[in-house]
Amino acid sequence: MRWLAGLRGELDGVLFARGIAPHELARRMGADPAAGTEPISGTEVWDLDIESYRPGDDGDGVVRVGECGGWSFAIEYGDSTGGERLTEIAAGGVEVVHFRPMPEHPPALLDYARDGAVLCGFGLGEERWRWGREPDLLLPELVAAEVLAPGGTAPADRGGPEEGYAAVRERTLGVVERRFGLGLPRAALGELRLPAYAVRGTPGMSR
Repeated sequence: MRWLAGLRGELDGVLFARGIAPHELARRMGADPAAGTEPISGTEVWDLDIESYRPGDDGDGVVRVGECGGWSFAIEYGDSTGGERLTEIAAGGVEVVHFRPMPEHPPALLDYARDGAVLCGFGLGEERWRWGREPDLLLPELVAAEVLAPGGTAPADRGGPEEGYAAVRERTLGVVERRFGLGLPRAALGELRLPAYAVRGTPGMSR
């Protein structure tokens, strides 16, 4: 999943869930499981008339769902629900990893939840500020990857020129990838055809 570090507006989030099927993940995110589209590509999803923002009202949220390496995943577009429904999605022993690129309002955000609770989370590039029931859950791996200095209160001093933001994001995503065995094919944002579901609002879902 490290390639997600370079995204610039291609999607609004990726949510991984272990312990439920893709259609159940869509349901927990607010979808009617019987109202999915035929499988569509990452380009065709933008033909669904998604209105991401409506003044004074919710925008439209759409997900395309699939499975990779034992994890279901939902690629989020528009005003999706992954962040606010995180604990609900993680109910009943389900594990959830949620990544939001946040290109307009950095940092990118990452949360890990399990069994109905957020265990840890942080901003990428701001890993020294952590939250959740077990905020230091990934601290040993973040220190070993030279993302954080020992103790976890400062960035690691790598002794060279200051790294670009994308490089720091990539190393942190590598920690998460290895810890949880996560992966997402690059084709998921392109030609890979996956069913889509409305999770909020009234997007055009006629495909």
